[in-house]
Amino acid sequence: MATTEKRYYQGTGRRKTAVARVRLFPGGGDFVVNGKTPADYFGGREILHRTINAPLELTNLKGKFNVLVKVRGGGVSGQAEAVRHGVARALLDADPELRPVLKRAGFLTRDPRAKERKKPGLVRARRAKQYTKR
Repeated sequence: MATTEKRYYQGTGRRKTAVARVRLFPGGGDFVVNGKTPADYFGGREILHRTINAPLELTNLKGKFNVLVKVRGGGVSGQAEAVRHGVARALLDADPELRPVLKRAGFLTRDPRAKERKKPGLVRARRAKQYTKR
């Protein structure tokens, strides 16, 4: 039985409430986020473009894959970090040898930080009403 090459490699990335489903197709380097280019979807914020491309830059695979992303939930910054997490996991699916490099950069670790819930009797999670002595 011959081993068949996968049509695409996939990974799921999460950050706060954002979830990104990423598929990597062998190709020329196109990047599509929810049907748009990253420049259209994330606007002109250079830091977000660097964030989503970081795993590909680190592994020198920038022009080797077409990246198709479906992301929902959260804000733009959380979505960008979810995309980065998903791309790193998809690269791992494509080549398990990349694990040490991606792990060292921290791209495979899901960032557990999220908004803390509001507590009763407080204004926010920890912020209490201002005390007045007189």
